[in-house]
Amino acid sequence: MNYANIVTSLPGKKSERLVERRENIVPKGVSYGVPAFAETAEGALIKDVDGNTFIDFVGAIGVMNVGHGHPKVKQALHQQVDQFIHTGFNVMMYESYIELAERLARLAPGEHDKKVLLQNSGAEAVENAVKIARKYTKRQGIISFSRGYHGRTLMTMTMTSKVKPYKFEFGPFAPEVYRAPFPYMYRRPEGLTEEQYEDFVLQEFRNFFISEVAPETIAAVVMEPVQGEGGFIVPGKRFVQGVYQLCKEHGILFIADEIQTGFARTGRYFAIEHFDVVPDLMTISKSMGAGVPISGVIGRKEIMDAAEPGELGGTYSGSPLGCRAALAVLDVIEEEGLNARGEEIGTIVMNKFQEFYQKFDCIGDIRGLGAMCAMEIVKDRGTKEPSKELTNLIIKEANKRGLLIFSAGVYGNVIRLLMPLVITDEQLQEGLTILEKAIEAAVVSFKKDCLVNA
Repeated sequence: MNYANIVTSLPGKKSERLVERRENIVPKGVSYGVPAFAETAEGALIKDVDGNTFIDFVGAIGVMNVGHGHPKVKQALHQQVDQFIHTGFNVMMYESYIELAERLARLAPGEHDKKVLLQNSGAEAVENAVKIARKYTKRQGIISFSRGYHGRTLMTMTMTSKVKPYKFEFGPFAPEVYRAPFPYMYRRPEGLTEEQYEDFVLQEFRNFFISEVAPETIAAVVMEPVQGEGGFIVPGKRFVQGVYQLCKEHGILFIADEIQTGFARTGRYFAIEHFDVVPDLMTISKSMGAGVPISGVIGRKEIMDAAEPGELGGTYSGSPLGCRAALAVLDVIEEEGLNARGEEIGTIVMNKFQEFYQKFDCIGDIRGLGAMCAMEIVKDRGTKEPSKELTNLIIKEANKRGLLIFSAGVYGNVIRLLMPLVITDEQLQEGLTILEKAIEAAVVSFKKDCLVNA
């Protein structure tokens, strides 16, 4: 049985008409991937309005870890709608907010007392983590990392590293935000071992407090345990622990941004668990709500209580629908063993990537943690020159065959996979086969284009 089924050109006639309507009314600054419009979605499959069925290896960019339309999530939402849709937690409270906060606090790393703030989006969670850190420490400075991504609001856009498309001509940016170096093993200087390079970058971080900013002015360091938009860059444990230790030495809060890495994606509830570090604050969102907007900040009780009543919150923050969806998500992860499944999927994908690496010279690097896997596309393995053009061709060829994949990385040359963790083995294998055929076709097409333009 084939799960992917493309019966029209892309876009099909219905999607083509919708694309025309979109162009007339939606700002061109809102990008899109495949030129198709969804009609139904279930598990790891999406069917568009023209009857084309796609295997989803994107998961709404890490939102659908428990899959599209999970019955348990839908049931929870229906029950909540029948009770009430929204009251505003700061007007009339509801128990689901408390229940979700309690469960998240129990799951988060560390045995210390915790409190939980619920919000709407990942960027909003990061914004509030910054507010809380500044309030608690009475300091202003924030450190993020090169290639990091934290959102599109003023503060989170400032913290984000990639200039285009996220920051170009959108300044001026928020003050007192600094960017420190982050290890990128694939692109380390020649002659350095991984351990030497990690030590070098860690020393550069120490030097940062001499050459760039005084540590006693820094409220928090914000780190993605695995960089998402930056290209699925996985740091070494020694680097993460070294940064954490420096934070402790200088009274700086360590904030783990788990927005893309959380909720079983890396084989653990939270990716920071792989590094044996207990963050002071942690931001969460994306797969937390299975598509219903909700986010949160989990932190040490004394830090979270620094803000006074009215200083945190928002109209829709921690909505009843979001809370019920998130509670169902936690049930699904536990009942269906999705942490173990995340590890299993990661092993399957990385084994296949090893085969791809032996077969295709355009693949310069393969990397990942759990089911957060990526491969970097280059023009030449020796020079490691990025190939954004070939990456885009591979994505288009995959889409034509019924597979949804997405790019990442500051050079736009990384193909990242974020398939729902409920994907079946058959769907996973079919998707990987399609990806292999897409790479083959793209390489042939790319070489032809190069000869024509030579």
